[in-house]
Amino acid sequence: MNEFQKRMRARLAVLDPTVLEIIDESHKHAGHAGARDGGGHYVLNIVSAQFAGNNTVARHRMIYSALGELMKREIHALTIQARTPDEI
Repeated sequence: MNEFQKRMRARLAVLDPTVLEIIDESHKHAGHAGARDGGGHYVLNIVSAQFAGNNTVARHRMIYSALGELMKREIHALTIQARTPDEI
C-alpha cells in the first residue's frame, strides 16, 4: 500500500468500513490526460453499515465527501463498489 492509499484509507475511516480495499490502477492509464496531470486511477471496494438505506448515488456522495479535496486533483478516476454488510 502506497502513501496515497494510506491517506485515502484514513479519510474513508469516517464511514467505519468493515471491508476497505483500495487498488491503484494508475499504471494501466499511463499517458492518459488525468494521469499526466498527476491524478491516479483507483478501484475502491468498501463495505459499511452506514450505507444502509442509501441508494448507489447517495453512497458515492458519502465516499466523495469523505475523500474531500483528494477528489479534485489526486484522484482522476475512482471505480466504486459500495455495499452494506448484508449485501456481501
